[in-house]
Amino acid sequence: MSRDDHTAHQPAAPSHAHHEDHTGHPQAAQPMREEVAAVAHDERHGHVMTSTQPQTPQAGHDGHAGHGGHAGHVERFRRLFWVMLVLAVPVVATSGMFAMLLGYELPDLAWLPWVSPVLGTVMFVWGGAPFLTGAVEELRSRRPGMMLLIALAISVAFVASWLSTLGVVAHELDFWWELALLIVIMLLGHWIEMRSLAQTTSALDSLAALLPDEAERVEGNDVVPVTPADLRVDDVVLVRPGARVPADGAIIDGTAEMDESMVTGESRTVRRTAGDNVVAGTVATDSALRLRVTAVGENTALAGIQRLVLEAQNSSSRAQRLADSAAALLFWFALGAAAITALVWSIVGMPDAAVIRTITVLVIACPHALGLAIPLVVSIATERAARGGILVKDRLALESMRTVSTVVFDKTGTLTKGQPTVTDVRPATDYSRDELLAMAAAAEADSEHPLARAIVAAAAHLAVPAATDFTSSPAVGVRASVGGHTVEVGGPNLLHERGVAELDGVEQWRTQGAIILHVLVDGHPAGALKLADEIREESRAAVRELHDRGVDVVMITGDAEAVARAVAAEIGIDRVLAGVRPEDKSAKVAELQREGRTVAMVGDGVNDAPALAQADVGIAIGAGTDVAIASAGVILASDDPRSVVSVIDLSSASYRKMKQNLWWAAGYNLISVPLAAGVLAPIGFVMPMSVGAILMSLSTIVVALNAQLLRRLDLRPR
Repeated sequence: MSRDDHTAHQPAAPSHAHHEDHTGHPQAAQPMREEVAAVAHDERHGHVMTSTQPQTPQAGHDGHAGHGGHAGHVERFRRLFWVMLVLAVPVVATSGMFAMLLGYELPDLAWLPWVSPVLGTVMFVWGGAPFLTGAVEELRSRRPGMMLLIALAISVAFVASWLSTLGVVAHELDFWWELALLIVIMLLGHWIEMRSLAQTTSALDSLAALLPDEAERVEGNDVVPVTPADLRVDDVVLVRPGARVPADGAIIDGTAEMDESMVTGESRTVRRTAGDNVVAGTVATDSALRLRVTAVGENTALAGIQRLVLEAQNSSSRAQRLADSAAALLFWFALGAAAITALVWSIVGMPDAAVIRTITVLVIACPHALGLAIPLVVSIATERAARGGILVKDRLALESMRTVSTVVFDKTGTLTKGQPTVTDVRPATDYSRDELLAMAAAAEADSEHPLARAIVAAAAHLAVPAATDFTSSPAVGVRASVGGHTVEVGGPNLLHERGVAELDGVEQWRTQGAIILHVLVDGHPAGALKLADEIREESRAAVRELHDRGVDVVMITGDAEAVARAVAAEIGIDRVLAGVRPEDKSAKVAELQREGRTVAMVGDGVNDAPALAQADVGIAIGAGTDVAIASAGVILASDDPRSVVSVIDLSSASYRKMKQNLWWAAGYNLISVPLAAGVLAPIGFVMPMSVGAILMSLSTIVVALNAQLLRRLDLRPR
């Protein structure tokens, strides 16, 4: 059914963020779309890159962050871990110090003492390469952290072990087994981390994919297929029914109901006719159009949204990871402890002990458990989230969620179901409610319009009579013969054409922002139907639970103030931002942030993408568009807004585990480093390497077990 704003003198109708015409996966972006994707992908804000972090492949502990989402990076650490694990077994097993620690004897074979040095060297050069490269980058950026600390430990262990093997220094400095375990544990931590950080399709690719692969340019009497990138301003293009508009333009011939939901987020089609402007990526649902191109490439509205997404991503503030901060402190702690150790033992006249104690301090100071403290929690948290219908794309978004003070919900498709529903039926005196609804459904049965489908669905429980002679009139409504009577369904234009007055009592519906359709039987009013965007039952519970956690709730929508406030009052929303244009949503989020709020934005349309990227945490409804999903750090697989509460609970729980693990991991260093340095030497105790190794193992086990406790968290909406 082709109808204009049935509501031509009514408030903006409730909307729907995605239509069945474009909820499928968009085709992969082709090179022909390169003008829309003009901003280089390399300039995107990395999912784990802090705003001050060097944009390098190996920047600090997050050195791989710039490419961490790539499957190749995950595969690299996975393969490297397993290879190093295989090599580590003989290195550890043939280590004299490890054998002494466990109390077994090594066979007297001439080649056996060289197994650890040879394989240990391979492990240092091959398995240690990511850490050594990362350490160089940390030095260049003057930001010492985890990578430098790991590189320092494995380098010292490597050099000391070779000197011990060659008999240059004491046998006590044989650290081959420690070196092997250190590399394996750190590679395991990085593999887990990379796997948890894997990204899905980028927002910029998804935006570019909204353009069709092919446009039809009118050249005289011919229609020539071209790529959208070949179009130029003032070209005339043909847009067939159901096809996407390839470039911004002005209609010069034709009238069509335009589906603009992928840009505006509003589901109701909008009638566009000669002289009206249309936007690239929108769909002509029912009729063909000819339009003159007014903008192409990066000048289109679609590219403008793309730039907003990119700018918001690049300007989003990102907190430094807790582990990086701890590693930076531990680096200076270890370096200071080593320097003091060397100085003190030298002053007391024991230079040999000074060398042994200093090297032992540097090796023991490497944060074995710290390397697993955060990745293990993140990995388990993301797994638990997935089981609860929550996909965590950005671990920093998850960490930030616990600090959120304001949640901004897009109204349509998030708090509401995003599709029109018959919410009231008002028959005239000659008909019952069921009779009126059945006649309307019969007349609308052959229409594919969203309003028609809503009416037919509402009458599913009734015996709907058959209809014949179906016709539809653009901007008016539908007409059909039902049981020997002419039944018409339409908006204000239908009443105007028939000279019929509006049914008494429907004015209140209009103030509530509802869509009003009248049903005429043989030209006489038989009643009216009220259609509105139905509020999700879960929305009320979500708002209530957020309030229980001290979080303010804001609703943002393009609807009129009266419509928005009616919905807000019913749900219990604290603040309403109504009449907000799609391109202004991110600015509204920024305003809330300037008020000192930590903002989470929940949305599902392309028009929400810039706001999702601007927010401290972007949360996309899984049923929404690929662009919204790709712009968010957290994705809800279901449409249930209560899942936002689950994200907050998960964030709080995982943050607690991170802090606990950091204390356990750092605690090992804070205790073992002074003991290894000989702080208790005056009373006759200097911690042997074997005891340090046991403490290292215990701290790693404690960290791993503590992270497992997250599995008890129940994230199901209640």
